Amino acid sequence: MKTSFERGAPHRFSLNGETMGSRYTAVFYGPAGTDLALIGADLFAAVDRVDRHMSTWNRDSDLCRLNRAPEQAWMAIPTDLAEVLETALQVGLDSDGAFDIGVGELVDAWGFGPAPRCAGAPVLAGKEGACRPAFSRLEVDRAGARVRKHAPIAIDLSAIAKGYGVDQLARCLDGHGIANYLVGIDGEMRARGAKPEGEAWAVALEKPSVGVREVGGVMELRDMAIATSGDYRRCVTIDGKRYSHTMAPALQQPLSNTLAAVTVLAATCMLADAWATALLVAGERAGVALACARGIDALFLVREGGGVREVLVLDARVQQLA
Repeated sequence: MKTSFERGAPHRFSLNGETMGSRYTAVFYGPAGTDLALIGADLFAAVDRVDRHMSTWNRDSDLCRLNRAPEQAWMAIPTDLAEVLETALQVGLDSDGAFDIGVGELVDAWGFGPAPRCAGAPVLAGKEGACRPAFSRLEVDRAGARVRKHAPIAIDLSAIAKGYGVDQLARCLDGHGIANYLVGIDGEMRARGAKPEGEAWAVALEKPSVGVREVGGVMELRDMAIATSGDYRRCVTIDGKRYSHTMAPALQQPLSNTLAAVTVLAATCMLADAWATALLVAGERAGVALACARGIDALFLVREGGGVREVLVLDARVQQLA
């Protein structure tokens, strides 16, 4: 773990480390004498707990145990996993299945999970129950911290667990009495308060370019979370054709529509993360309509004529920006 310290009052601190195949960061302001070692250990413990409970890459994780569990039998799970599963199923319902955590087998088949990719372009659409949404195959008892499967399902939480991890970083700093911070894992971020001069926290938005990381804009955050889903960061090429890592559950194949990316603002990063994926899958027209109907503030980047057109949904109203 690396730390940095800048003199001045109030003091600026920065902590970061590795988690979930990426890096977490925490930038915050506090008084001199702040116990960085203690806060750093708590931050790591917070994201490590999420990784141990929800990773598909660790066969000993609680999620992998759930994926191996028999059907119709209740299984005890950690309370945080129950919270994430319940939220995921609700977003699945609210998005009419655009967000679906039951795509684990599909993710593996296309080479985006821990299992080796199938040769050629896999076809799973014909498998029994493959297109049934997760909310019809999984039952979560959050109060009892237990879950059971009503049908075969391979769960993948990669489109929501990272956002939840960011929320745990925020919760950790809240617990230490820190009122002004910006925390994140990769591009999923959550802010509280402001900088000492009253400035909002600035978060860079990437251009939707494959293989290149360039800043396409900046968004200011105050007491808000932000997450982006796109078709440009992770992809696989099969027989000369590029496929995005985001799956279209109804089609049982990688997503292919006009959207390059969707950025969502929400009260929690877990919700921002899940809804960014849901709106990306829903597509330009249905996604924009869904954001308006649900009161979700979102920026859509639409591929058009070799360029990108921006569509902003703010306060349930649509604005064409470019």
